[in-house]
Amino acid sequence: MQIYETVLILKPVLADPEVAEFVEKTKLTISGESGELVTHEIWGRRKLTHIIGKAREGIYVYLKYKGTPALLKKMAHNFGVSDTVLREMTVLLRDRKMKEKKPKKIKTPAASAPAAAQA
Repeated sequence: MQIYETVLILKPVLADPEVAEFVEKTKLTISGESGELVTHEIWGRRKLTHIIGKAREGIYVYLKYKGTPALLKKMAHNFGVSDTVLREMTVLLRDRKMKEKKPKKIKTPAASAPAAAQA
């Protein structure tokens, strides 16, 4: 299973219980497709940088979950047909292990200067 992060922008007319209900339905979708919800956060109502569907603000929701590509496809479909979702973005998290670079050996002019002085 891979780890995904999804950020949703929901319509601002939703009340807090409706947002919680939407998150619960999403949790059920994740668990129904043999996925696992790692964490979720409701970031709250924020002003949008540009108008989306006549809305000047939206309710942001963050989800981090483990699942298969089939789950991701089902989630994208559910968000696409939902009337409450203005925008959604999902990214795949990958391990980005930084390779340790060996320091480069730099030739110093001081080491070659004594050899030039002897000649």
